Amino acid sequence: PLLMIGGLYLCFEGVEKLHHAWTHRRKKTVAEAGQDIAQLAATTPAEKVETEAEKIKGAVRTDFVLSAEIIAITLGVVQEKDFTQQVGTLSAIAILMTVGVYGLVAGIVKLDDAGLYLTQCRSALQQNIGRAILWAAPFLMKALSILGTAAMFLVGGGIVTHGISALHHFIEHAAASAGFIGPVVAPLLNGVCGLIAGVLVLLLVSGIRKLRGKPAAH
Repeated sequence: PLLMIGGLYLCFEGVEKLHHAWTHRRKKTVAEAGQDIAQLAATTPAEKVETEAEKIKGAVRTDFVLSAEIIAITLGVVQEKDFTQQVGTLSAIAILMTVGVYGLVAGIVKLDDAGLYLTQCRSALQQNIGRAILWAAPFLMKALSILGTAAMFLVGGGIVTHGISALHHFIEHAAASAGFIGPVVAPLLNGVCGLIAGVLVLLLVSGIRKLRGKPAAH
């Protein structure tokens, strides 16, 4: 049940990102852009800190769910092993996640800073590399955002479908019947199921927020 809840949460987060992108897809007029700039300029430092804190809170919450899912899955794999092996496996996973995954994320976040630093160096080669990094950074961030959202549906949907026996067997049968494209069919169906599950959770959460008098997610 805990894995299912975590999977549903990942699907919900993915759909919420899509919902936000869809509701803000229209290009703003010059007047609207001017209003946004004026509103941003009028924002107090305390409000900026609060907004940033909300973003960080959401990121930490998602990372916590992902970490808990990985730990739960790992425990399920090594549950029949002795205590020493369980501790060793969990420790290895924790180190790998902390140093590998979060270290990589920290490096990506600081990528533009590194590019800016290189542009201020004396070497022409370093300056060119810095400019290339600054040019590529926005595209990289956009690509990572898209891949991250897709991963939420694939991972979350996979967890949800695995917890529903009939659906899991259907996907396995569909993948086995698809021939050489079978390895693609299973993740694709998991992703579709994750998308549907996320939409249902978003509708439920939005309904609860309306009943409680809170604004819907944007």
